[in-house]
Amino acid sequence: MSERLSHTRNIGIMAHIDAGKTTTTERILYYAGINHKIGEVHDGTATMDWMIQEQERGITITSAATTVFWDFNNKEYKINIIDTPGHVDFTVEVERSLRVLDGAVALFCAVGGVEPQSETVWRQANKYNVPRISFVNKMDRSGADFLKVINEINERLNAQAIPVQIPIGAEDTFIGIVDLVKNKAYKWDDDSLGAKYFEIPMPEDVKADVEVYRSKLIEGVAEESDELLRKFIENPNSITEDEINAAIRKATLETRITPVLCGSSFKNKGVQFLLNAITTYLPSPIDITAVSGINPFTSKEETRISDSNEPFTALAFKIATDSYVGRIAFFRVYSGSMEAGTVILNASTNKKERIARILQMHANKQNPLKMIEAGDIGAAVGFKDIRTGDTLTDIKHPLVLEAIEFPDPVISLAIEPKVQDDVDKLSISLKKLAEEDPTFTVRVDGDTGQTLINGMGELHLDILVDRLKREFNIEVNQGTPQVAYKETVSQTILHREIYKKQSGGRGRFAEIYVAFGPADEDVKGLQFINDIRDGNIPKPYIPSIEKGFRMAMQNGALIGFPMNNLKVRLIDGSYHSVDSDALSFEVAAGQAFRNASKNANPVLLEPIMKLEINTPDDYVGDLSSDLNKRRGNLEDVQSKIGFHVIKAKVPLAEMFGYVTSLRTITSGRAISNLEFSHYETCPKEIQEEILYKIRGYVTNS
Repeated sequence: MSERLSHTRNIGIMAHIDAGKTTTTERILYYAGINHKIGEVHDGTATMDWMIQEQERGITITSAATTVFWDFNNKEYKINIIDTPGHVDFTVEVERSLRVLDGAVALFCAVGGVEPQSETVWRQANKYNVPRISFVNKMDRSGADFLKVINEINERLNAQAIPVQIPIGAEDTFIGIVDLVKNKAYKWDDDSLGAKYFEIPMPEDVKADVEVYRSKLIEGVAEESDELLRKFIENPNSITEDEINAAIRKATLETRITPVLCGSSFKNKGVQFLLNAITTYLPSPIDITAVSGINPFTSKEETRISDSNEPFTALAFKIATDSYVGRIAFFRVYSGSMEAGTVILNASTNKKERIARILQMHANKQNPLKMIEAGDIGAAVGFKDIRTGDTLTDIKHPLVLEAIEFPDPVISLAIEPKVQDDVDKLSISLKKLAEEDPTFTVRVDGDTGQTLINGMGELHLDILVDRLKREFNIEVNQGTPQVAYKETVSQTILHREIYKKQSGGRGRFAEIYVAFGPADEDVKGLQFINDIRDGNIPKPYIPSIEKGFRMAMQNGALIGFPMNNLKVRLIDGSYHSVDSDALSFEVAAGQAFRNASKNANPVLLEPIMKLEINTPDDYVGDLSSDLNKRRGNLEDVQSKIGFHVIKAKVPLAEMFGYVTSLRTITSGRAISNLEFSHYETCPKEIQEEILYKIRGYVTNS
């Protein structure tokens, strides 16, 4: 069991858009013998980009899982790989993948270096403490600079990048690499599509760099233990290859360093060495710390180690819909084992589920499994109600693991079916898409009756509308994209609400007295505090009051946008022995929310985006001026060779169609990246303008 786990790797490939993640994964599949032909992204033949939209656009939209086997040092390793998207609109795919992975490969373009989404995925990996190795791809591209990328990783990501390879040549002259651990040079055979490579004499023009970086590597290794330090002092050459690798692995697992390799996946160079590094430096399931969760019966924290003899514990990290087998739940098994047909407990909902079939995924293809064990990633079919982030456990040993947090949608779009007969079909289809993607939400405007879909960006919503057409055969009319505003209150007030209803016979009665105002800093959602001490409201009714406020927050009192956060302190109240019930107090809470919100100075919150522009030097002034007009806050301008990097925070409302403006200002020479940052209170004049547009009135405040 321990040997199987020690030879298992669960890894993700993450990077900025167009750094070569899918191309690298395709080469891994080819060299590992899974595919007998190399699939190309630009041809629409990549195995991992199986969605029609991915093949047409040449981008990855959904994370795809696969499994390969790799022989290294006379041992066979099982590598479960998740290829993640690079576009910021689909960052949810990276978030939920990193939550269940043990290690990651961070790809960087040898020309672009550390790009905006590189920073985002790096922060996500830091959040989950995921060890990672780095691969500088596209060494064949014009402008490739390996050492420049090393410096950017250190400076912009605050990481300790340690080269374990040095490229031989760059751009058109890139032919191979020098392995600093072995101190040997290798060249790839182009005629075999890179399947064959061989050792060559060390080229003279790289000897100086090899000596410098190998010396630094050995010095760093020597600091890992007293024994290695003694060896280094006596004779640096006495430190063996195995000792170097063991020291690098130790520092990598502790996330103190990231070993850096290089190559060109498209030109079939360096991928086999990347696979060797994955097996050598990245953790197995037994290297990671035991997972911990809360036992729902005892409310105490418990841990599970990666062992098949432990109680079954798994986390569902993705829900997908397949046209043949129906809904599929991707899950990571942390402990225990499960056979197909087993009844397990969804500890998050406290409901039993029968897992009819277990599958091993290869992109959109499935291989049935009889059983799955600790350390593996699989997919379940035949369940009733499993959602992203649910914990699946043994019925007798329940445990709820920490759920996955997802960012809130920032953009909305009104849609309606072109054919009236598709109204019900649209509702069902949107529900399925929302189950798959936690950053996609659907709501119906209470005043207009419009169906509003909410997502992370224009591309995100565009893909979802396209999926409605292709997968569900629903044609829709759509409005223009709108900002997904939120509401909050800016002052605390005291409010008494009495709900009384008599209709002959038993009536309804509930009275609550609350302090109603903004939540404490960094609190999202409802912050509910029960300060009733004298039993003026029976304890069984308190959860109904909380539920009433929570449900009411879905529609703010100002315009109807969701309330971002709220603090409600229940101070006092009263009840009637006959007429009061849980529903009465729930209704009273809803009424209290609507009435109190109007008097607590409600304000509108708008999403603020983090903008990064790479532009030639000539356009910095014009772009800065344009950002000022868009209410942008210029934070930093960095000078690089031949171009500048502008960093700013700009309201999303001012950024629609910005790509077109950017092309016009810079004659198409600049590129930008837009990413959600935070919500911020709208300036008063902007709020009044929005209120007038949406509701046709202005406030008196």
